[in-house]
Amino acid sequence: MSKDIVKNDKIFSRRKARDYAYQLIFSFLFNGEKDELLLQRISEDKHILEDDLEYITLTYDMSIDNIEEIKATIEKYAIGYQLDRIYKPDLAVLILAICEMKYNTEIPRAVAISEAVSIIKKYSTAKSGPFVNGILASVYKELNNESN
Repeated sequence: MSKDIVKNDKIFSRRKARDYAYQLIFSFLFNGEKDELLLQRISEDKHILEDDLEYITLTYDMSIDNIEEIKATIEKYAIGYQLDRIYKPDLAVLILAICEMKYNTEIPRAVAISEAVSIIKKYSTAKSGPFVNGILASVYKELNNESN
């Protein structure tokens, strides 16, 4: 198997893993609790690499463990929007991306933003992309200023 095929499989797997993490967060927003059944189904996906299953679990846990801090960050930059009025697909992707940006040093912040915008194009409205991108750009600036 060539290096390119392996690399593409890993990229595909991480994108799929991020999509699964998004779905778990989305489910949490509706149910108010962890969806262990969905997590079990995801773990049975033969196309997900072991590293990516670890990523899903870690991201899901970090998102839920830090949900109040992440929501406060969203509220800070979602000027004119109450948190409970933000479209749930948009809120879920914001939680995912901010979790990656703040708590996962292995993922470049720009990648977290780019992937969030890709996810939102798949699951939300045309207006959601600029809204999500704007909030994440503000978070990106804040985090970069803190690290300098």
